This record gives sequence, structure tokens and C-alpha cells, in this order.
Amino acid sequence: MKSFSLTDHFLIAMPSLADSLFEHAVVYLCEHTERGAMGVVVNRPSDMTLSTLFEQVHLPLGGAPIGRAPLYLGGPVQTDRGFVLHQPLGQWQSTLTVNETVGLTTSKDVLSAICKDEGPEQVLISLGYAGWGAGQLERELASNAWLTVPAHTDVIFSTPPEARFAAALRLLGIDPLALSAQAGHA
Repeated sequence: MKSFSLTDHFLIAMPSLADSLFEHAVVYLCEHTERGAMGVVVNRPSDMTLSTLFEQVHLPLGGAPIGRAPLYLGGPVQTDRGFVLHQPLGQWQSTLTVNETVGLTTSKDVLSAICKDEGPEQVLISLGYAGWGAGQLERELASNAWLTVPAHTDVIFSTPPEARFAAALRLLGIDPLALSAQAGHA
């Protein structure tokens, strides 16, 4: 049986998804293999700004505009750890390559580079990530918990967070108002 990968896809939460952590969530899948899947929720900004985060890790941003950007709640796994979703890929110490232009970095060197205005052009920084064990995501997909669509980085990096859910649905040609909490199986 040939396996499929949803790496570099969006998972869009269906209204029937009962988990409040993922209500109206858009997850960018950074890795999907037979061992499981991991991604970052890209439409859950927290109340904390990046300036506050950088100060806490002793890398003050000063007055850099990026300091006003929100820190995201990337998912319920490892919520004490930072994850930097970025474009372009770059050369960082600990990066998961998602595709030829996007990476997910967990090492502090990318944060240091951002402080010096030498970091990636586009970043989304989150605490935590969303993870699924082997076969778990496939079961959730089979129960109509998620829609999937190939990801577009402009939804992540150029669309306001509150518009990302609708923007991801539009990639499928779906009007967000047309979604129903009732799911059917053919």
C-alpha cells in the first residue's frame, strides 16, 4: 500500500471537530510520514508580542517593527518551546525542511539573526505545535474532522490571522458560511 504525505498542506478544522483547541484552526503541516504528523496552527495569535518573547530569551528587538507582531499558539505539544516557521529556508542549526522555500526552526540562532535584522524575510513564531501519532491524523481525516488543501505561503505570511481560516477555505473554493457542523458519509 502506497502511503501519501500531506506535508506542506493546510489542515482546516471542520465545524464538527469537537476539540476546542482546534476550533476554526488552520494547521500548516510541516511533516507527515508513516510515523505521524506535526504542524503549526497559523491562525491563533496570542496576546503576547514578539518583543516580549525576545526579551524573555535575552534577545531584545529594540524598536524593530517585527516586535509588534504576535506570538502564536502553535498547538498543544511542547508549549514551552518556540518554533519559527520561516521563508526562505536559510541555514539554521535545527531546521525541518518543509519544502524548497519554507522551514521550521527550533534553534536560537534564527532568533539571534532576527534581532540583527539578518533573519528570514518572513516569520511566524509560535509556542508549541500540533502533533499526531502514527495513523491518528488519517483516522481524523476519515471521520471528517479536517479538510486538506495544498498550502500557499501568502495565507501564512501575508494574510491577517483572523482571515486565514476563510482564505484557506477559499483555496478549496469553499465559502466559510457554507460549512455545516453536520457531516455525511457516502
